[in-house]
Amino acid sequence: MPLNRRKFLKKSAVTGAGVALTGAVAAPAAQAAEVKGGAAKGAGKRPKRYSLTVMGTTDLHGHVFNWDYFKDAEYSDKAGNAQGLARISTLVDQVRKEKGRCNTLLLDAGDTIQGTPLTYYYAKVDPITAKGGPVHPMAQAMNAIGYDAVALGNHEFNYGIETLRKFESQCRFPLLGANALDAKTLKPAFPPYFIKKFHVPGAPPVKVAVLGLTNPGIAIWDKAYVQGKLTFPGLEEQAAKWVPKLRSMGADVVVVSAHSGSSGTSSYGDQLPYIENSAALVAQQVPGIDAILVGHAHVEIPELKVTNAKTGKTVVLSEPLCYAERLSLFDFELVFEKGKWEVESVVASLRNTNAVADDPRITKLLSDEHATVVKYVNQVVGTATETLTTVEARYKDAPIIDLITKVQEDVVRAALVGTQYASLPVIAQASPFSRTSEIPAGKVTIRDLSSLYVYDNTLVAKLLTGAQLRAYLEYSAEYFVQTAAGTVVDTEKLTNANNRPDYNYDYVSGLGYEIDIAQAAGSRIKNLTYNGAALDDAQQFVFAVNNYRANGGGAFPYVASAAELWSESTEIRTRIAEWVTAKGVLDPKDFASVDWKLTRDGSPVF
Repeated sequence: MPLNRRKFLKKSAVTGAGVALTGAVAAPAAQAAEVKGGAAKGAGKRPKRYSLTVMGTTDLHGHVFNWDYFKDAEYSDKAGNAQGLARISTLVDQVRKEKGRCNTLLLDAGDTIQGTPLTYYYAKVDPITAKGGPVHPMAQAMNAIGYDAVALGNHEFNYGIETLRKFESQCRFPLLGANALDAKTLKPAFPPYFIKKFHVPGAPPVKVAVLGLTNPGIAIWDKAYVQGKLTFPGLEEQAAKWVPKLRSMGADVVVVSAHSGSSGTSSYGDQLPYIENSAALVAQQVPGIDAILVGHAHVEIPELKVTNAKTGKTVVLSEPLCYAERLSLFDFELVFEKGKWEVESVVASLRNTNAVADDPRITKLLSDEHATVVKYVNQVVGTATETLTTVEARYKDAPIIDLITKVQEDVVRAALVGTQYASLPVIAQASPFSRTSEIPAGKVTIRDLSSLYVYDNTLVAKLLTGAQLRAYLEYSAEYFVQTAAGTVVDTEKLTNANNRPDYNYDYVSGLGYEIDIAQAAGSRIKNLTYNGAALDDAQQFVFAVNNYRANGGGAFPYVASAAELWSESTEIRTRIAEWVTAKGVLDPKDFASVDWKLTRDGSPVF
C-alpha cells in the first residue's frame, strides 16, 4: 500500500479509531446491467442493477504451496484435494476475469500465520521481527494476490503481539478485529471494518462494508501473550454495536468476516461467557447483515441460509474448508430503487482448488523461501531403531505418543529442580494429533518430528490431585463411542464420539488405567493406579501439559484453574527435537511404556 496509507492504518491500530477504514480506495468503474428482456423501445426507465462477487478464504494456516513439508512431497489425500494460495490465486484470477475485477472483493476469515513449517520458520528460525528481517511469506503471497481485508484468527496470536504487529505492517490490506479491544481503553486495537465503493455508471456507487470479528477464545488459548493487553468480547455483542454504525455510514452491503464456526458450540466450557462458534447466532440475532464468511471450524459449507429473528431476512453463510482448499463466492444482485441500492439476492457457492494449477507468479515469488524451509526440515537430528507410527494411536497406547510425554516430563522435572515442587511426581499429557505421522527406522529429520507435533504449543506445569486427574481421564474417555461387549469393533467408528476431535483426547503418562468403553461416559476409568497401587485421591502431582490444554482448550476439568508452577515459550516440537538430538538414538526402550488399554467389562478390546 502507499506509505501514507500504511501509516494511517498503523496509527488506527494503536488508537483503535473506528474511522480507519472509511478512506478505503474506491474500485474502478463497474458495468451496470439494465434489466434483461425484450422491453420495447421507449418503454419506462428500468431500474439500475449491479452484480457484485465477494470471494473468501479462511484458515489458510501458512499453506502457500500444494506441498506437504512433513512428507517432503506434493500434498495429496484420499479426497483428491489440493492446497495452497498458489491455487487460490488461479481461482481468483478466473473469477475476476469472469465478473470483472472491478466487481469483486477478496476477503479472508483468519488463521493465517501459523500452521506449516514455512510459517514457523519465519516466526522463529528467521523471524520477521529481527532487524532487517524478511517479509512474511503469507504477506508476500496475499499482497500479490490482492486481498482487500483479512479478519484476525486466534492463531494470529500464537507467536505474540510483536510478530502479529510486524506481519500487519507488511500487509497491504487491513487486519480486522472489531472485538479485539485494548484491555485498558476498551477501544478496538485493530481496525474494526473496511469500506469499499464500487462505482456504477449512471447511479450512486455501491458501498460495501466488511466487519471483521475474531474468536473470544484467544483470551484463553494465548493468555500468556494477551492477558492485561487485549480483551475479546463476544461476536454477537460487537456485531450489534458495529453493524448499525456501518449502515448509518451509508453501507449498502454488509459482509461479516468471522473467525468463528457456525455450530453454536464452544470448546472452552464455561470459562468464558461467549460462544466460540457463533457465526450463525450473529446472523440470527443482529439485523443488517447480508452475508458472513465463516472460519475457524475447518468445515466445508457451500451455502447456509439463516433467518434473522428481528427482520425475517435471510443471511447467507459460507465456509471454504481450510488450508486454501476451497474458495467461497458470494454473488450479490443489487437493484437501485427509491434512491438507494438494495440487495435483491445473495447466492453462495464454493470452488475447488483441485480443479486448477498453481499460479506460477506466486510459486516463483516464494520459491526461495520454500527451498529454504525444505532444507531446514530435512536436517537429520538422530537415528531411530524402529519405525514409530500414529496409525493406531487413537485406540492403543502407542510408543510414538509416549515420546511426547517423556520429553515433557523430562523438561518439567529439570525446570523444577531446586523448587519446593521438585519432590513431587511428574506426569504428562499428550494427544494423537495426526493419524498418519511416522518416524521411520533409520535417519530422523526435523520434519519427521514436526509431523508428530503439528501445533506450536508450549509447555506448562500445573499442580493437580489424584482425584482431579481421575476426573480429567473420565472426561478424556468420552472420546470413545460406547461399545457393548461382544459386538464387532470397527476402529473407524470407535472414536470421536459427539464429534470430539483427536486433539481433544489425551493420554496421561505415569498412571496405569483401563478405559471400559462398554460403560457410559463418566464411569469408564477402571483400575487407576500410580506406582502399582490404587491412586490416592489426595496425592499431588505435577502435570506437564501443553498451553492450549492448560488454558482451558478442550474444556478438560480442573486443569485451567489449577495452580501454575512453571511455563515456557519454547515449542514442545522444539523440545522433542532437542531431546532426540541429545540422545542421538531414538529407541523405544528409553521412553515407551504401556500405561492404558481399552476394555469392555474388564476384557481387553485388542
